[in-house]
Amino acid sequence: MAVYRFKVSFEDYDDVIREVDIKSTHTFEDLHKAIHFSTGYKHDYPSSFYISNDQWMKGQEITYMPSQRRIDRGVPLMEKSKLSSFIDDPHQKFYYTFNFDRPFDFHVELIKILNETPGVTYPFVAKSVGEAPKQFGNVFTPTETAAVATDDDFDFLNQLELVAEETVDFEEVADPDEVVRGKDSDDSDDEEDEFGDEFADNDGFEEDASDKDDY
Repeated sequence: MAVYRFKVSFEDYDDVIREVDIKSTHTFEDLHKAIHFSTGYKHDYPSSFYISNDQWMKGQEITYMPSQRRIDRGVPLMEKSKLSSFIDDPHQKFYYTFNFDRPFDFHVELIKILNETPGVTYPFVAKSVGEAPKQFGNVFTPTETAAVATDDDFDFLNQLELVAEETVDFEEVADPDEVVRGKDSDDSDDEEDEFGDEFADNDGFEEDASDKDDY
């Protein structure tokens, strides 16, 4: 019986590679589980293989744990699809998306067609290079802590030094009305002196004029 050897690589992690040997009569579900046996991932997540070309463009889909939309479209199921039914090229390629909610994308390429080796249980991981990234990454769960005041905290009211403002004794200030009246009286006296001097000069002028008329 023919045995397919697939090279499996992460699209975003070129240094992580697996080679999986699997019988031609096995299904895509068997290949799906074999890949994640080699990566250490839990496999029970919606995923799909896509028949692909040399540019890794997606073609016909073969799916696992399908959504209702895929069921309505009649997308072939992995558990019912044998590998040999979708391989017509000795270098057949499949684009593979694992876990649609938090996806990893893979390139799966047929690199050899072998004869079955007696005593080997298939699927079989023939080669493993590099460590697969964590399935769900690092998850941080923040711990809520209540803020507790300590003796070292700044006590605003106690440490703020309040200084009494300087005050003015308004009783020592003279009555403002008296100040104004005093100033007005001084000004009026000055004005009277000025006008008084002026009129005094005019009186002298009239006397001089009368004296001239006598001549």
